[in-house]
Amino acid sequence: MYAIVKTGGKQYKVAVGDVIKVEKLDADKDAEVKLDVVMIGGDGDIVCGSAVQGASVSAQVLAQDKAKKVIVYKYKAKKNERKRQGHRQPYTALKITAINA
Repeated sequence: MYAIVKTGGKQYKVAVGDVIKVEKLDADKDAEVKLDVVMIGGDGDIVCGSAVQGASVSAQVLAQDKAKKVIVYKYKAKKNERKRQGHRQPYTALKITAINA
């Protein structure tokens, strides 16, 4: 059984036991969070729309961390203008514990 969940403006396909990295959530480590369900599938049938209104996915917060650094380098040709900048996107690592259909 799997579910499609929506969080942080993105959708993720998850099953019980999966570990996913999502946009940063306001939750402490080892806290339990509920994710919105868009679709539930498995065993040849798919449930979506108003049929999954009461469904939810439970997940445990494993870590609040930052991704690897991405280097942004901008320059203007022939102007001796250069700008080097780094960015580390914060994320929350979640372990899916249950799919409540």
